[in-house]
Amino acid sequence: MVGAGPVGLLLAAELALAGADVRVVERLLAEPANSMKAQGINVPTAEALDRRGLLPAAEKVHQEVLERIGSYGTGEGRFTGHFAGMALDPDLVDWADPDLAAHTAAEGARMVPQPQLEALLADHVARLGVPVHRGVEVIALDDTGDRVLVGTDTGSFETGWLVGCDGGHSAVRRLAGIDFPGTDPELTGYQAVADIADPEKLADGWTWTPRGVYRYGPQPGRVATVEFNSPPADRSTPITLDDVQAALRRISGTDVTLTALRATPTRWTDNTRQAATYRKGRVLLAGDAAHVHPPFGGQGLNLGVGDAMNLGWKLGAVIAGRAPEGLLDSYDVERRPLGAWVLDWTRAQIGVLRGDPKSGALREIVADLLSTRDGTTYAVKKVSGVTQRIELPGDHPLIGRYVPDVYLGDGSRLADHAHGGGFLLLDRTSDGAFARIGNGRVNVVTDAHETPAGLLVRPDGVVAWASDTDDAAGLEDALQRWVG
Repeated sequence: MVGAGPVGLLLAAELALAGADVRVVERLLAEPANSMKAQGINVPTAEALDRRGLLPAAEKVHQEVLERIGSYGTGEGRFTGHFAGMALDPDLVDWADPDLAAHTAAEGARMVPQPQLEALLADHVARLGVPVHRGVEVIALDDTGDRVLVGTDTGSFETGWLVGCDGGHSAVRRLAGIDFPGTDPELTGYQAVADIADPEKLADGWTWTPRGVYRYGPQPGRVATVEFNSPPADRSTPITLDDVQAALRRISGTDVTLTALRATPTRWTDNTRQAATYRKGRVLLAGDAAHVHPPFGGQGLNLGVGDAMNLGWKLGAVIAGRAPEGLLDSYDVERRPLGAWVLDWTRAQIGVLRGDPKSGALREIVADLLSTRDGTTYAVKKVSGVTQRIELPGDHPLIGRYVPDVYLGDGSRLADHAHGGGFLLLDRTSDGAFARIGNGRVNVVTDAHETPAGLLVRPDGVVAWASDTDDAAGLEDALQRWVG
């Protein structure tokens, strides 16, 4: 793995669970512990942590965050997020909606900021014995067809496979010659936590002005800015207090004064791109190396986690000789449409966010829709990730979806049986019909006869086969397709 952010660390852990020999190299010596990055995770990400036994640690972080900043709205502290700065009111959400109601077990682990997630995953890979080499920059690579020769500023090494999880400016992507088409940036935003001498000059929440949008809160001193018609700044230059203060003053029209920065600020643009391919020979891309977009709702972090979970078990199976190399082609096929959707979801928010009259008129219409129960529920389902689906063979409505909460008769949940990775086959038939087919090939969990009667769940949490009856039709085909 090249890159020790959440995506690289999680992918390394998945490969280790699959039995692969893996190591991580990272250009930076250390990430700032208090950097302003994604402040929460979506349901599939929380459920991925749950399936690997990391839910208690994530829930602890969630509670600490809520105690520090308070809950969002009055919807029992549920994390809903926003669309283009328009807060999604938890009191308007239909929490009984089947898609939302089926995914509540990990709800108490949603408020996990990216720095804490990185720390949690760093502990995870350390327990698995995965080495992480920091201060190592990749400067060359050569895919020979059966190995990858990697040159770094500290020496060279060979590896069977190389995965670039090294961000939007990915050296791996550039050195592999993978194109990165998309749309150029047109605006710049900042996020920071600061000491403010006169916070009363700022309105709480999201505020539009003719010059841009700023957000103050909910955490004391937390500010975010989006400036219209501003040329994108050079993201390689350090961000100063004056940069953040000047942008906030221009947008708010006040002389608000920031006296100190209490967290490492971040700068972003609306640069939006997707790699032409996620795989080129023995080189693969995941996370921001494969796709970049405006950072609305932490979608990039969550999209990258999904990449890691999807690629981890597939690459692990190929390395172990349990699957042909062609299995890796399904990684691009399955993840690309989700990446394209996220790019369009964030592009749409930029379109609504802008200050021109057309965008303003559109924002009024969207705001009206988001003031309704159906509109807010729709948006929350999209933001939370509970409706994500990939195209897989089979007619059952669960196939291709992330597995819902499944409670078992012994008091455990199906997710409790997934800590070691691998496929899970749930058998609730009266005579163990499904288990007889899957025994010796996958981890079988038997339970009392309920609906669904059977589920085959991939290591990434995606349902590969399902049945509501004792009929095993399609199970052998699904096992052959994914397990062999």
